[in-house]
Amino acid sequence: MTGRDGQRGLETMTTASLARATTPAELRRVAFATVIGTTVEWYDFFLYASAAGLVFSQLFFQPAGPQAALLLSFATVGVSFLFRPLGAFVAGHFGDRIGRKKMLVITLFLMGAATTLIGLLPTYDQIGIIAPALLVLLRILQGLSTGGEWGGAVLMAVEHAPTGRRGRFGAFPQIGVPIGLLLASGMLALMTGVISPGAAFLEWGWRIPFLLSFVLIIVGYVVRRKVDESPVFVALARNKERRRVPIVELFRHHWLLVLLAALTFAGNNAAGYMTTGGYIQNYATTPLADGGLVGMERTPVLLAVTGSAIVWLIVTWFAGSLSDRIGRRNTYIIGWVAFLATVFVLFPLVNTGDPWLLFLGLALFTIGNGFTYGPQAAYFAELFPASIRYTGVSVTYAIGAILGGAFAPTIATWLVQVTGSSTSVAFYIAGMIVIAFAATLLLRDRTGIPLGGEAEDEQSRGQVYGARR
Repeated sequence: MTGRDGQRGLETMTTASLARATTPAELRRVAFATVIGTTVEWYDFFLYASAAGLVFSQLFFQPAGPQAALLLSFATVGVSFLFRPLGAFVAGHFGDRIGRKKMLVITLFLMGAATTLIGLLPTYDQIGIIAPALLVLLRILQGLSTGGEWGGAVLMAVEHAPTGRRGRFGAFPQIGVPIGLLLASGMLALMTGVISPGAAFLEWGWRIPFLLSFVLIIVGYVVRRKVDESPVFVALARNKERRRVPIVELFRHHWLLVLLAALTFAGNNAAGYMTTGGYIQNYATTPLADGGLVGMERTPVLLAVTGSAIVWLIVTWFAGSLSDRIGRRNTYIIGWVAFLATVFVLFPLVNTGDPWLLFLGLALFTIGNGFTYGPQAAYFAELFPASIRYTGVSVTYAIGAILGGAFAPTIATWLVQVTGSSTSVAFYIAGMIVIAFAATLLLRDRTGIPLGGEAEDEQSRGQVYGARR
């Protein structure tokens, strides 16, 4: 074959043939890299959310008074979500234009720098109003990073994977989220219970987990730089099928798909952020003298959250693999039913004040969380055409996060302050789950559809309103 014929052969090579060329060793590297990178990103993100519920209201917003300070602290958790779409737009645009791998490295460093600087911030008592202002600015940088991180990580995993194992490989970046929660809660439990109990945690102990992020970022970078670019993007680049402005194409032709898919994630996110957003940690540890309903110690609560993160990890991995056998949509339906079966059990178990019953409630709740999160990477990747996929999955994820988790802790805190009961929170979460359930029923299951440019036309048609695979 001549050089010109060989080049022509490369240009017409399908993504399927490129995927078959991916070796088992490369698949293992991709899986490991997506787990490590996503774990680091979400360790940083959840660490902030947990600290917001435990200490930030006292260190950065105390002059507002106990209740207002808590609302402001949780509001900073939500602020980052408002900037996720911008991060998703920027990372998605360049991810669809210059590659998935490069954007993953950039988002990793952005998140790590912001988290490390939070660990160095002076408090309100030290520099006044500048302290919460800087805290919000760094939280915004975390939001920008998170908006671009998830889409790139899941595409690297799913686009490398064999067709029949996309759910399994897509679950690798997904389990990075519960691992991140496990590490964040575990580190905080270690600091509150062993290294810096009592007042020492407020004085300096809370900073150590944030400063540790610097080391984790270096590890994540070393692992990610060794992974090859997605074969789907390689094929698109060779065939010159990339879009000039992917976001315009996305909303011109796929706005309804974006909305419905975002609503499915909104239900998962609103429910999940009861723990990952720091709400349960604060709800369970607020002293009775300060108007709390439970009044538990910090360390056993953090240990219960850490244990539930292990359950979430296992269920997420199982659900992603199961979706390869029964379809993404059916797996989601199981998750929504599990959520509805446990949402009204969670708070009564938390209200007992027993650490083991708290763990049981959280563990039961993570079953629905895992079944609606494990298949998500493959589910979203199969919804969008290859040339706008990074933009599509990132923007959809970001919008769903705003609709669901952004202010879920703030809303839950307000509901308890107004009603004096956690039952109102359970009804709020149940309502979000029902909306997400309905959106899932409207989305067509596209399990196993070709992911390359050769399927652009097929993926651009019939995306919504249908149950058949």
